[in-house]
Amino acid sequence: MAARSEKVTFPGSQGGQLAARLDLPDSPARAYAIFAHCFTCSKDIFAASRIAGALAGRGIAVLRFDFTGLGMSEGEFANTNFSSNVADLLQAVDFLRRDHQAPAILIGHSLGGAAVLAAAGDVPEAKAVATIGAPADAGHVVHNFQADLSAIRETGMAEVRLAGRSFTIRRQFLDDLEQQNVQQRVEHLKKALLVFHAPRDLTVGVENAAAIFQAAKHPKSFVSLDDADHLLSRQSDAVYVADVLSAWASRYIAAA
Repeated sequence: MAARSEKVTFPGSQGGQLAARLDLPDSPARAYAIFAHCFTCSKDIFAASRIAGALAGRGIAVLRFDFTGLGMSEGEFANTNFSSNVADLLQAVDFLRRDHQAPAILIGHSLGGAAVLAAAGDVPEAKAVATIGAPADAGHVVHNFQADLSAIRETGMAEVRLAGRSFTIRRQFLDDLEQQNVQQRVEHLKKALLVFHAPRDLTVGVENAAAIFQAAKHPKSFVSLDDADHLLSRQSDAVYVADVLSAWASRYIAAA
């Protein structure tokens, strides 16, 4: 596990301060990575903390942060969208680039995976990208509030229940999703790609992994997570991802 985990903040894309943790190894870091969490989750979700800690234990420092309006970060979630998430991610890159070292690895879980695929082209220092249970289309997220789509379209906003919590979704969020083309970004990635996905993922179907993998050019790899759930809630699944990711990334860290 990480030798230490430091609380840090940096400006987000909408002006508020984003809360983050920097998991550091007990010796000089071999490389830095960024972890982007899943939709409406936070940097402290089990998978994020376990994977970041395990990677730090293998010499890779990891910055995990809360997107605007989520977790401990400032701002209003209702005013965010996929584009603002990508912009927040690039703010995280700037923070590392300025105060530590630009990230060589970008890691994203679920919609965070789509965000790192979209942002990777703007991070020239990044040599490797890994996604975990990521959708091939950012618009996939609307299935989480399918029943409320009409209300959002007609009134401009609606309260939706996600994972037992209420969130305000505005029409601009849907409009922004319609403008995204993640697979096109993947086609022009020009970085090593590792796709993790569970065949029985009930939240984001494994066909999404197939679409991402097909769109990407080599070097690319796919790792099946067998019977893991979407959130990697079992410790063994999170540690497995960290082990494989660390070994795979070593080749590209050396190249960097």
